[in-house]
Amino acid sequence: MRSLKHLFDNNKAWADRIEVEAPGFFKKLSEQQAPEYLWIGCSDSRVPANDIVGLLPGELFVHRNVANMVLHSDINCLSVLQYAIDVLKVKHIIVVGHYGCGGIAAAMMKQRVGFIDNWLRNIKDVYALHRDELEAIAEESDRVNRLCELNVMEQVRNVCHTSFVQEAWERGQEITVHGWVYSLRNGRVKDLRVTHSSSDQIDNIYALDLSEMTNEHIIEK
Repeated sequence: MRSLKHLFDNNKAWADRIEVEAPGFFKKLSEQQAPEYLWIGCSDSRVPANDIVGLLPGELFVHRNVANMVLHSDINCLSVLQYAIDVLKVKHIIVVGHYGCGGIAAAMMKQRVGFIDNWLRNIKDVYALHRDELEAIAEESDRVNRLCELNVMEQVRNVCHTSFVQEAWERGQEITVHGWVYSLRNGRVKDLRVTHSSSDQIDNIYALDLSEMTNEHIIEK
């Protein structure tokens, strides 16, 4: 079995370098967490959230899963979302996919991967929703990349459909939801321009009637 000593050595070198560059950084970091951003991204090891946007530890709250999904049945993701909104008071939620995503490709090409096939079925739903557009794309790699974009767009909508986000908007909390896609080839992110900052921008069927909550809030105040 290979020793992991090199990882501990790397950690010590990194921590020592940070402390030299910014004395007291870790003491300050340990005393508070106040990020303005929640990053919902893919688990792919080639997509390091903080590095991509040049933010230090403590500046970006991160949730990652295969193919950057936001599902109404995923308690882990929903817990992160609720904590980020209600406790950390993040101002921006960014769903970030990446071109050439293996999860997207496996779902589109009907590959059997194992237990994760059940998770990837949700991407097939996105494909079915946009079938005509996708099947008009001749090149398979281009089709995969377009599905990567469409998946991000659908997950942005899923974020906005949650009660946590809608309740925050109702009480006047400033939250903007963004959709980006990252290129492994050049390291750049692309804004898919599906930004949402109020319930007015979502399909009415998903909008919750929060009038009772608003009245209760007024009475409490």
